[in-house]
Amino acid sequence: MSRWKILVSAPYAMPIIERYRAELSEAECDVIVPNVHERLEEADLLPLVTDVHGIICGDDRITSRVLDAAPNLRVISKWGTGIDSIDKAAATARGVAVRNTPNAFSEPVADTVIGYALLFARQLDRMTVDMRAGIWNKPQLTSLGELTLGIIGVGNCGRAVARRAKSFGMRILGNDIQAIPDDVIGESGLRSASLDQLLAEADIVTLHTDLNSTSNHLMNADRLRRMKRTAYLINTSRGPVVDETALIDSLRAGSISGAALDVFEEEPLAPDSPLRGFLNVQLAPHSANSGRAAAERVHVSTIRNLIAELSATQQ
Repeated sequence: MSRWKILVSAPYAMPIIERYRAELSEAECDVIVPNVHERLEEADLLPLVTDVHGIICGDDRITSRVLDAAPNLRVISKWGTGIDSIDKAAATARGVAVRNTPNAFSEPVADTVIGYALLFARQLDRMTVDMRAGIWNKPQLTSLGELTLGIIGVGNCGRAVARRAKSFGMRILGNDIQAIPDDVIGESGLRSASLDQLLAEADIVTLHTDLNSTSNHLMNADRLRRMKRTAYLINTSRGPVVDETALIDSLRAGSISGAALDVFEEEPLAPDSPLRGFLNVQLAPHSANSGRAAAERVHVSTIRNLIAELSATQQ
């Protein structure tokens, strides 16, 4: 009989968990896999965690109530980087380790951001729609090298974006609540800027912050108004970093030129969301992190983080 009972609720981990069954069995782990589409809410988790020792989770709502319902829990191993859906303070207070994989998806996320920047500057999608409609129209386009990119949050993802933007000759402004290291400035040519300066000068603003008390609704109505009317907003971080109601108002008023959103305040995005109706808004289903090699690294890291913490409890 296995020593450890493990709940696997991360959607990305579910299809591949059989590949790691032998490694988990050797570590005395017995895996249970519920039916999960996007994430489990608190009410979904409560009946599932009563006797588990470990959880391999996605963006599940692991609250203090969930932790109270799991007296045997030793470790929460997050598939990926963001742990804002986990009450980390409550976990720590109960002696539950929380592990993740930092810098897991910086490269694919940065590729996505530059892809959106190119779409905005070169209008590739718009011209395709026109051509299919029989319209021969040559819009005035822009080179990325003519534009200023504003990066809010210069951590691993922000730095990966800056490296790519440098190769296109973009002027790069960066803002972070912590001092931006000199080596980051040196390798990318990024200039540290206040948030007000960045919003006033950037042609494209891209968000790369964690979700916390200082970043929730960071892009609110006031800050959206500070952007140039010709500017675009890209969010591949966390949905609540942007106040969606304020963004919708800005788009309707034409106070910014458009947006690209990979993440949303509520996911999946509601079928009747006004965001679906804007032709100048690019939408994606929280997939900016998608990359085969990156996902494989996270599979291995998540499982080994789990096993390491369980093994440590026996010492």
